[in-house]
Amino acid sequence: MRRLIPAWGALFVALLLPAIAAAQGTASLAGQVTGLDGKPDPDVIVTIKNPDTGQSWQVKADKDGRYQQLGLLGAVYEIAVKSEKENIDSPVGKIRVTTDQVNTLNIKLKDIFGGGPSAEEVKKREEEENKFKNVKLHFDNGVKAMDDANALQTQIKTAPADQKSSLQEKRTADCQTAVTEFQQAEQGVGAKEVKNHAVILARLGSAAECAGKYDAAAAAFQKAAELQPQPGYYLAYATNLANVGVSLTDTTAAAAKFTDANAACEKAVSLDATIGAACWKNLGIVLSNKNRQKEAIAPLQKATQSDPKDAQTWFLLGSAYTSLIESKQQGDKMVYVIPPGTAEAYQKAIDAAPNGPYAAQAKDMLASLAAMGGGEETSLSSKKKKK
Repeated sequence: MRRLIPAWGALFVALLLPAIAAAQGTASLAGQVTGLDGKPDPDVIVTIKNPDTGQSWQVKADKDGRYQQLGLLGAVYEIAVKSEKENIDSPVGKIRVTTDQVNTLNIKLKDIFGGGPSAEEVKKREEEENKFKNVKLHFDNGVKAMDDANALQTQIKTAPADQKSSLQEKRTADCQTAVTEFQQAEQGVGAKEVKNHAVILARLGSAAECAGKYDAAAAAFQKAAELQPQPGYYLAYATNLANVGVSLTDTTAAAAKFTDANAACEKAVSLDATIGAACWKNLGIVLSNKNRQKEAIAPLQKATQSDPKDAQTWFLLGSAYTSLIESKQQGDKMVYVIPPGTAEAYQKAIDAAPNGPYAAQAKDMLASLAAMGGGEETSLSSKKKKK
């Protein structure tokens, strides 16, 4: 039963009347009880108790919510009500009853209990609470599945070759479990819970990316960014668009994905200028991994402009330029046409981290470029010299 603190002052103005000593004669107390909906509350039981004597009366209201108790002595009485309809069994205040008159006390449960919820409202609230618990359960399950997948990814890197395949299968299963759990969590979120929608969609995007479902991942991150624009959401959206692009055989469709990915990076930068380097670097890595070095140059150039101290990006840019080196015959020599900026990119990689993991490789590439600069004798020219 509901036990609430009543609004004493709002209801019992009668207590402000001057105290009148109990005198001979009796009085009555009457009034009407209205429920939380403001309508008469029939069959409610009103308890009228004299705390000085311990004597109490219980009177049941009629179909119009009206009650009356006769034969009361002058005193201050404690009033309580019990209503099955409103699920209330609670004290509601006090009233001074004076003799030789009809004392009136209308009990408005809505005023006393602040318009407490109806049975229908209580049911709705319980449904919402259960819905929230269900969303949280699926969300937590999704997070756990992704934690397991990430742990397996770390394990795969150092696992023996004969174990990598089975570990990867298990990781893919964990990623798919996370996708399913986050999908169910997202379905349970209320339409007005924008932030929760965005957070769960971003998690769903990460799970889909983990499972290699780049289209689904891009769609999830796009929705998250639209609901709550954040640079990280746009970065992930751009990366997955690039992954979709490199998987397409239709060059026009692929180009459209790369254009959209670049636009997503621009949006990320508009929200946080420092994130541009990571966003464009991701695009460059995706393209480089698929041997699309020529297309990787533009995003890698933007990444180096955003963060000139990233050795890896400079090395990747140098590698992309290197893939474009062409050769041609000039007399007795094979001459190499090296794209402008190739040597500079490798040198920048060294300068950014002289003792880093890319410095040694960059130095080797610079030595190779220097050798190419002098050209190479062809087999034909060698034969002529021997003659």
